[in-house]
Amino acid sequence: MQKILILNFEFPPVGGGGGVATYQLAKGFIRKGYEVDVVTGGYKGLPSFEIKDKINIYRVKVFFRRSKEVSNFFSMLSFLFSGFLKCLHLCKKNNYLFINTHFVLPTGPLGFVLSKIFKLKNIVSIHGGDIYDPTLKRSPHRNFILRNIVSFMLDSSFAVIAQSSDTKNNCDKYYKLKNKISIVPLPYDIFDFKEARREDLGMKKDLKYAITVGRLVKRKGIDYLLRAVKKIDYLNAIIIGDGPEKEKWIKFSKELKINDRVKFLGRVDENKKFQYLNNSDVYVLSSLHEGLGIVLQEAMQVGLPIVSFDNGGQIDLVENEENGFLVKIGDVDGMADKIEIVVNNKKIAEKFRINNLIKIKRFNLNRIADLYLEILNK
Repeated sequence: MQKILILNFEFPPVGGGGGVATYQLAKGFIRKGYEVDVVTGGYKGLPSFEIKDKINIYRVKVFFRRSKEVSNFFSMLSFLFSGFLKCLHLCKKNNYLFINTHFVLPTGPLGFVLSKIFKLKNIVSIHGGDIYDPTLKRSPHRNFILRNIVSFMLDSSFAVIAQSSDTKNNCDKYYKLKNKISIVPLPYDIFDFKEARREDLGMKKDLKYAITVGRLVKRKGIDYLLRAVKKIDYLNAIIIGDGPEKEKWIKFSKELKINDRVKFLGRVDENKKFQYLNNSDVYVLSSLHEGLGIVLQEAMQVGLPIVSFDNGGQIDLVENEENGFLVKIGDVDGMADKIEIVVNNKKIAEKFRINNLIKIKRFNLNRIADLYLEILNK
């Protein structure tokens, strides 16, 4: 059985969408008949090795990581060193078909060095935030040194895969690459959850609910969602996720005097998350930028209409007036208007629901794994 080595400094339950995408892609390769080893960063309480869904997961020591949601410079740097030692052992032991490196920063240098030492093809998957984040002063696209490091890493790889047209466009704009970039969306595996009633979740049967899911970091723009809720006095909001901005946004909801209509649930398990999604009226993505948005795929699975800002990879998932509404970034009034249309117009909501249930099938694991393998074999 041929083996694939996947590298990512984050992997569930640590990190965000990039780690989830890695997990789903690994399952896709396994379904195609490959064996997969994943090397990722460790976290307190997690085993250094486990097999999950037939994936061999190796977690190496990292230092100074204080939460599952957010990494820091020192934790990412330590992953490169401890990950290299683990990968040296694995690459000597196994004959890998290729390396798949996720996030050019910080994981890229590890994939680059291993590919040169062991003469392996290295496919680099860029997820968006590793090349462009408008909310971070230290984003690589703003830094001359980091910009050149990223360009070198990507041009030194066998292939570069962007998860959306937006990620590719940002790469073309800020990094002058010789290497051609392919667009392959994130894989999505339908999650089998146990259905629940609203009353089981503490939701009122006759109220309207907007929901959003994600790490509570500045880029997610939850303050825009809260301002939109303020404008719709009958709307309630459910916010699932944790992160450094959580307390700030709880305080902001109190300042807006809507805290009685907003629930910050923190982290919940997958089953509970889908129960809340399935019982809500609209999914709202207020992010200032997304690479693609796995959370949108999750909303699509349950047929949830979407209202989203129009900046980022979400434009590959949301077709305006087909399966949701796209609103100009930062336009709170426009967001509130579109939310009201969705929650009050049953005909439009049903159209969006049906189209989302159809569209989600495009991202099945086998198809996305095949696209990776086609690029490998070109």
